[in-house]
Amino acid sequence: MPKAYSKINIYDQIASNKRKTWIFLILFVLFIVLVGYVFGMAMSDDALGPMGVFGVIAIFFGIMGYFFSGNMVMAVSRAKQIKKEDNPELFRVVENMSIAAGIPQPKVYIIDDSAPNAFAAGRDPKHAMVAVTTGLLDKLERTELEGVIAHEISHIRNYDVKLMSLVAILAGTVALLSDIFLRWTFWGGGRRRSKSDGGGQLQLIMFVVAIALALLAPLIAVIIKMEISRKREYLADASGAMLTRYPEGLARALEKISLDKEPLEAANKATAHMYIINPLKEFKGSPRGWFSGMFQTHPPVEERIAALRAM
Repeated sequence: MPKAYSKINIYDQIASNKRKTWIFLILFVLFIVLVGYVFGMAMSDDALGPMGVFGVIAIFFGIMGYFFSGNMVMAVSRAKQIKKEDNPELFRVVENMSIAAGIPQPKVYIIDDSAPNAFAAGRDPKHAMVAVTTGLLDKLERTELEGVIAHEISHIRNYDVKLMSLVAILAGTVALLSDIFLRWTFWGGGRRRSKSDGGGQLQLIMFVVAIALALLAPLIAVIIKMEISRKREYLADASGAMLTRYPEGLARALEKISLDKEPLEAANKATAHMYIINPLKEFKGSPRGWFSGMFQTHPPVEERIAALRAM
């Protein structure tokens, strides 16, 4: 059952979601520091030494991905950039929502797929892109399309695309550090260190803790990443409703997209979190436990619709 929502102020919801997102981001950074410290202590008496180089390498590749991620996502999604004369109505909607948001108009892409969906990409408002499927254009009314575009423009204006790129870098760093430590252990690094240190009890405890953390850290990083992603969806819903001044348009669009049973062939697990509705379908009314919910890229659509209609 969706949560019960009383009438709330859009600005209050935006402020609340921003605050919660930054709290999770700070916890994410602290978690990475803890992971690096424990791994470093297990590998050497100088906790910063062994992991520092690998951390720099991980961040370097993450930053490279950050700068080129937009074009890569569009290529993977088989999205084609269009000009105004190709679809004047879509261009007008994107232009109007961009003006309302006070940002430069992003590049517009279309994905030739009958499943209705949309997403935004790019590292900031000056390098942003919006992609919609042909199914979205065919199946939504004008006010519903405006709601979807306003949601995606809000992702750009709120720097969600930049934030989620940063979160992806952090999650990738955790996964890389864990992989390096497990490989070091597999090739006998732990045994060599134990012999050289005389097998001290503290060192053994730290090594066991590091092994457990190496196995659990990537999972925890994914959970934090998904939680931030869900918060940004609520924020984009509220911000989009503020742009159109018509929350019902986005609410109806979310209903139509979530109930459409056509699969989006261009989507995959790596890009699913970017779409307005998870394209790896979660159908309305499907069972969802608290544990499985932690790994979902989007909040339950029923709760998003209820929040919009409470505005």
